[in-house]
Order: sequence, then C-alpha cells, then structure tokens
Amino acid sequence: MSISARPSAQGPAPASRWAGVWGWLTTTDHKKIGLMYLWTSLILFFVAGFEALALRLQLFGPRMSVLTPDTYNHTLTLHGTSMIFLVVIPALTGFGNYFVPLLIGAKDMAFPRLNAISYWLYPLAGLLLYSSLFVGPPAQAGWTGYPPLTDSTYSPGFGTDLWILSLHLLGISSILGGLNFIVTILNLRAPGMRLNVMPLFVWTWLVTAWLQVIATPLLAGVLTMLLFDRNFGTSFFKATGGGDPVLWQHLFWSYSHPAVYIMILSGFGIVSEVLPVFSRKPIFGYLAIAYSSVAIGVLGFVVWAHHMFQTGIDVRLRIAIMVTTMLIAIPTGVKIFSWLATLWGGDLQFHTPMLFATSFVAFFVIGGLSGIFLASIPVDIAVTQTYFVVAHIHYVLFAGSMIALFAAFYYWFPKMSGRMLSEPLGKWHFWLTITAMNVAFFPMHFLGVMGMPRRIATYAPVFTDWNRVVSVGAFVLGAAQLLLIINVVQSLRRGPPAPEDPWGGHTLEWTVSSPPPAENFPEVPRIAA
Repeated sequence: MSISARPSAQGPAPASRWAGVWGWLTTTDHKKIGLMYLWTSLILFFVAGFEALALRLQLFGPRMSVLTPDTYNHTLTLHGTSMIFLVVIPALTGFGNYFVPLLIGAKDMAFPRLNAISYWLYPLAGLLLYSSLFVGPPAQAGWTGYPPLTDSTYSPGFGTDLWILSLHLLGISSILGGLNFIVTILNLRAPGMRLNVMPLFVWTWLVTAWLQVIATPLLAGVLTMLLFDRNFGTSFFKATGGGDPVLWQHLFWSYSHPAVYIMILSGFGIVSEVLPVFSRKPIFGYLAIAYSSVAIGVLGFVVWAHHMFQTGIDVRLRIAIMVTTMLIAIPTGVKIFSWLATLWGGDLQFHTPMLFATSFVAFFVIGGLSGIFLASIPVDIAVTQTYFVVAHIHYVLFAGSMIALFAAFYYWFPKMSGRMLSEPLGKWHFWLTITAMNVAFFPMHFLGVMGMPRRIATYAPVFTDWNRVVSVGAFVLGAAQLLLIINVVQSLRRGPPAPEDPWGGHTLEWTVSSPPPAENFPEVPRIAA
C-alpha cells in the first residue's frame, strides 16, 4: 500500500519563500533590478509626497503652527532631495534598466553585477539620508545646500554630513549606472541596429548616461569640499578663512543643471515611444529628435550660471549665459514640433498612456515658457527668490518628469507584469492628477509675481487666498495617487492577462512574452531597417 502526500493548502513552504526573496536580493537580471528601482522609487515618492503635504498644511494660512520653522526647513530639504535624487532619477533608471536591453535586442546589461551594485547603493543612500531624523537635526539648507547655511555654525550636528554622504552614494550609483548604459548601448545592439535606427528611448538614455558620467564627478568634488569645511578645518567656502561661498554655486550648478536634463531627457524618450504607437503612424522627424537630444545635453553644460544672476558675477558672463539658456529652447522646440506633427493626421487612440504623453507635451511647454522668462536677467533678478521659481521647477519636474513616468508606467506595465491595468481607473487617475496638479502649481506663478518669498514657513496675509488654493490642489493631487495604487493592486490580483503586444507597438519588447523570459530572446534578433 502506498500513501501519497496530501497537497498542502498553506501555500509555498517557508524555505521556498526565502529562496524567492534571496533570489531577488542577489539577482543580476536587468528586469528584476529595474523593478526594484521602480518599487523603491514608488515608496519614496509617497514619502516625499507626505512631506509636501506637511509643507502645504503649514502654508494653508499665514500664521499656522503645524511645523516649527526649523522643522519646516528640514521637511523642505528632505522633500526636494528625495524627489530629485531618490524618486525621479531612480525611477527613470528603473525603466532604463528594464527596457533598454529589450529595445536593443540584448540579453542583459553589459555588466550585470555592476548593475546590481548600482541599485543597492540607492536604497542605502535613502536610509542614510533619513537616518538623520534619528541622530540629530536633519539637513535644513534646502536641496541646493548653499554655504554658509550648510556651515557647521548654522547647520550643527550630523544631519548635513549624512545628507552629503547620501548624495555621495547616489553619485557613485549614478556614475556606475551611466557607464553600464553607455557600454550596453554601444556594444550590445542586435545585428543590423545602427545608431540611427535605435528606438528614441535608447537614444535619450545614451545622452543621459553621458551626462551622468561627465557631470556627477563635479557634484562629488564639491560635496567633498563641503564635508572637509565642516569637519577638517578647510575653508573652501568660508569667507572668514579666505574661501568663497559663490564657488559652491558654480560647482554645484555645473552638475545640477545637467542633472535637470538627466531628469527629463529619458522622459522625452518615453513620450517619443508612446505617441507614435497611439497615433498609428511613425514618429515625425526621428533624426531631429535624436540629434536635438544630443544638442540639449551639450548646451546643458554651458548654462549653469543662469541660477546665479543675483550673485554679482561678471555682466559679460551673465549675458552669455542668458543667450545660451534661450538657445536651449531651439532643440526643445524641435521635439515639440516633431511630437505635434506625429499627432497631426494620426488615428489617435486615447488610452491612458497616450493621455499622459499628450499632457506632458502641453504642460512641459508651460514649464519651458516660464524658463524663458527666468533666462532673462532682469526678470530673473526680480523673481528668483519667489514662488515663480517654485512653479517653474514643479512644471518641469512634476508636470514633466513625473507625467512622463506615469505614461511609461501605464504603457509598459502589461509587459512587466503580464497583467492589464484598468482603463477606467487609469483615466480617473489621469484627470484627477492633471487637474489637481494645475490647481496646485499654476497659482504659484501669481504668488511669485506678487512677491511671495520661497522657502519660508510663513507669509504676509495678502498671499493667503492663493496659498489656500495651492494647498487644496496639493491634497487632491496626493489623494489622486491612491488610485494608481488601487489600480496596481487590483491588476496584480485579478487583472486580465496581457498579450505580447496589447498596444500594437513596433519595438522589440513587444515581440516577446509578457513578462519577458529570463534572457529576453530565444535567439538574438536581427534588424532589417
């Protein structure tokens, strides 16, 4: 007589579960690493969002006491640092990790272990940044960290040092990741895929990777100088010791303005992938979009000082920077024209990814136009310390980068998960997001023109009405993101299975199963173009 084991109803054995967890922790698969980037950045997006809501609650009225002035400064610094360095850049890197090898017909990134190291430095940096909440006052000088505000006299304790070390780790991650992308794109393309036929998302990642490799060492150097000023008695930025605090601004913005394009160029690539698929026609001006990305990357290195018009730099430098800043509008305008020409005459299919992609085009133009105003020296001097600048950065980075990320998420989620998202929930998420976003950010232009200072925990009563509008918009915007979470959870639990190509795409990722197999392709694809 034989006795067969009765099937267990308890689910996988603990050993099996731990093996699965260990597999994720030790993976070098570019797809799993890309997903870990995306999930980590999503968690930190909500952390940074809660910080933003705390700031807006404090600013709901002119004499609110939700946050003390010091706590307001800490929260503002953590919010800005998190959104830029822990959310936008890593989320774009997540999509790059997942899809660049698929788009070029490669089995993985060129250096899989280096790819894993690049990822694990990222959550470690986030933990280091937020550990400052428990070991002393966190950094409070804003995400730009200007001396003398970051001097040990005005920012005592370990908080600012942990902020510096956190950015160092993120910088190392960024450089290693950039090198990996460059080698992958230049060396692992499928046979027949020349540079001039690569998907535009890959083109923009190639430019972004070069920006990371060239610009990030500048940030590493200036952070090291600040760390030495704080702890080892040097005077790079201390005027009392012969240093110059304006030197920090030159070096910091020499990285941070290229970083703006690190945060937006691959967003351009996402939009350039989504629009032709849902327009049912090829992208208009492929080479113009590709080469204008290179032009933006180059010009991004020569406009750093437009952040410094108020510092007393030589008037000849200011004029040169003003002109080059306005010139950047030309390659950006080339992209806008090409996207609109792609839409013109197309058979437009307004699925959720298309809604986010088309709104990106509209709202990034608003951010770009306010940037042209700020490129003008007289206008910039008048409004640079006001909420006009806050409006500009939010239209570029939220209405720009984050909206592009939403487009990418809805576009590629079926490929990553094997499940379809709910279209009705996706459209509710879209309409609530763009409506609340404009209610939250557009009135900041009015507050800036009225003269409301930024980075201050209180304000004159004359600014109350618009601040309340902004705060209400911010809370609705935060609530709208819950629809995204509901949609994802519902889809992963019982969403309909995704076919290989749910949208009718034409790039290589749509030729494999959803989700893709371990090494992407059963055999290396050959491109005939």
